Amino acid sequence: MIPFIFSVKMLKNHYLCRTFLFESCMNESETSVREREIYKVTLAGSLVNIILVAFKFVAGISGRSAAMIADAVHSLSDLVTDVIVIVFVRISSKPEDKGHDYGHGKYETLATLLIGAALLVVGAGICWSGIENITRFFRGESLDSPGWIAFVAALISIVSKEVLFHYTRIVGKRYNSPAVVANAWHHRSDAFSSIGTAVGIGGAILLGENWRVLDPLAAVIVSLFIIQVAMKQLKSCVDELLERSLPDDIEQDITRIVLSFEGVSQPHHLRTRRIGSHYAIDIHVRMDGNMSLRQAHEKATAIEYKLKEAYGKGTYINIHVEPKK
Repeated sequence: MIPFIFSVKMLKNHYLCRTFLFESCMNESETSVREREIYKVTLAGSLVNIILVAFKFVAGISGRSAAMIADAVHSLSDLVTDVIVIVFVRISSKPEDKGHDYGHGKYETLATLLIGAALLVVGAGICWSGIENITRFFRGESLDSPGWIAFVAALISIVSKEVLFHYTRIVGKRYNSPAVVANAWHHRSDAFSSIGTAVGIGGAILLGENWRVLDPLAAVIVSLFIIQVAMKQLKSCVDELLERSLPDDIEQDITRIVLSFEGVSQPHHLRTRRIGSHYAIDIHVRMDGNMSLRQAHEKATAIEYKLKEAYGKGTYINIHVEPKK
């Protein structure tokens, strides 16, 4: 009888070890896939940006278009943010170590913050330049008439950057990366900038000298959209850095999942936050005080698995069990 019990325990331990190793491999595989896909979309954006920057500068100079040169500078800022995403996502993917018990996810938040700041600076720069040109126009100064090559460059930029926006945002949402989503909006801001540039250049070419003010006017309008997106990105980063709780609907869903387990009641002291692309959840629950320690542990572990199933394997969960009063 004793050898039989011993064999059963050995088989159970062997199964648990294999399950743990399998889950560890899966976690590592998911992390490597996420990192690879983020690099892939970011490098694709970088390649497009390199081509666009070169083409826009050539078109702006040869087409005598200050708006197109400004648009080229905007695309150049995209290249900088691509580098930021590549570097910081690499760092944020590192596992926990002695100095970072909760991993390196906040590095990705920092990358998002830098991208938002870059967006804000670019938007403010475009706005200032546009206001200066509008002022010059109403003072009676003549604005340069751009060439058709600048208009064609603007159209190409609109199409390519809009495609990049959708592709990058899909990847960012699929792998829950705020930095990649922020970079997607940077692509769209470049597309918006190019729309304003195309309207201004097209109006200046087709409508004549009296309508050349359309170029800086459109640039100012577009810059306001860019600034709005930048402020939205910066707000989300500041909220995370200040340990803001997760939205109410997510906290309510966490409570619902916890209460779905029989014998678990009165969830309280729920504390939540984001750590990069992961959630952190601390919660107290009550169970039958006569329950064995092993049973309470197994139930808490089951709750943990269910929460990770809902919010990702990288979710940090701390469950404190208290006896029912």
